[in-house]
Amino acid sequence: MAIDWQSFCELVDRHERFVLTSHVRPDADAIGSEIGLAELLESQGKTVRIVNPSPITESLKFLDPGDRVKSIGEDVDVETACDTDVHIVLDTSAWAQLEGVGEVLRRTGAVKVVIDHHQSSDDLGALEFKDTSAEATGRLIVDLAESAGWAISEVAATALFCAIATDTGWFRFASTKGVTLRAVGQLIDLGARPHLLYPQLYERCSQARVRLAGRLLERIELACDGRLAWLTARRDDFARTGAVGADTEDVVNGCFRIVGVECAFIAHEQLDGRVKVSFRSRGDVDVAAVAEQFGGGGHRQASGATLDGPFEQGLIGLIESMTAALPPDQRD
Repeated sequence: MAIDWQSFCELVDRHERFVLTSHVRPDADAIGSEIGLAELLESQGKTVRIVNPSPITESLKFLDPGDRVKSIGEDVDVETACDTDVHIVLDTSAWAQLEGVGEVLRRTGAVKVVIDHHQSSDDLGALEFKDTSAEATGRLIVDLAESAGWAISEVAATALFCAIATDTGWFRFASTKGVTLRAVGQLIDLGARPHLLYPQLYERCSQARVRLAGRLLERIELACDGRLAWLTARRDDFARTGAVGADTEDVVNGCFRIVGVECAFIAHEQLDGRVKVSFRSRGDVDVAAVAEQFGGGGHRQASGATLDGPFEQGLIGLIESMTAALPPDQRD
């Protein structure tokens, strides 16, 4: 459902200082949407800060040439983050995804706004600008710029292109529509360079990351006549390869190289004993509904959650829930 951006533009007109936030472990859609919106707001003479629950990863720093993306607790304290007129949350509507920034939102006197495209949602006490049919939050920022008549800079075009490209699997997911390609065509005209951005996003893996992926993919497990697949990343895997947590990103998609796999997940053991889970689906399984059973959420075909552990117990529950989510006539 298309968003009517008039009330958002009126809100921008009435205020001067903005804080932008996204989810923990921000991906390219999160960072790209923040940078894109920051550029738009600054073009209107506004003061903008970006404060996230987690630091930006090395692999995405090219999206932030101005070093604007800061993290709560490391670069900015809660009191400083609260000092703003408007606090905008992008690419999530879930308290669990906000971690330390959640304390800011609970304490701030600022107007709270959500711009998001995910199905799963909590009540953040915010004005919501949501379109769950949109393929990426970055696409919503492009729509905002078009609706408001705000010019998109080359920095914003690059960031927003990457936001849309990554959330559509470089335009191969079913969420890619004609309007998607028209939007990214506009961003290319404004300075985004796909031939330079693809290697930045997908061809800059460390040796440790490649070794970790090989180690995890070697241990793929299958169930339900090969329709369900899963991977496990234990703390020992990182110690042996030198990889870091962010190196598990997208490894789960390797499960779909196996003929017949319809849904998959990766369970990643955290240093504190919790288990971070990424769910994926290429069939009829609604993994957002599965993720919500564990306090997470996301999209029908891509979602996440974090379990308290212990790991083995959590894994059993994940397998049971994913098995139950498969259509009855497709289970073993």
